[in-house]
Amino acid sequence: MLTMTDINTIRNLRNNHDKSINRIRKELNINWRTAKRYADTDLFPKETHKKKSGMMYVEKWGSIVDHWLSKDSRLPRKKRRTNLALFQELQNLQFPGSYRTLCAFIQ
Repeated sequence: MLTMTDINTIRNLRNNHDKSINRIRKELNINWRTAKRYADTDLFPKETHKKKSGMMYVEKWGSIVDHWLSKDSRLPRKKRRTNLALFQELQNLQFPGSYRTLCAFIQ
């Protein structure tokens, strides 16, 4: 699968620079069928979306953290809660997950 940059390069060479499929194939070192597919069709690769799962997405914990982060974003940078402070507050609410789970969700 080519990246969108490569696909746009193929289309640019074909449409704006009037290069043949064989010339594009040689310049980009790709198969001629691939060059023809992306140069002459309007097909775009489908974006795959990975469904998020886990306790932060399925249960209430993710929405709580999102709410806290949105409130903290309005505060000055020095007054915002750290990941550790958020984790400690979640533990007070009986959060069953780990600190690393919280950090992965925030990232």
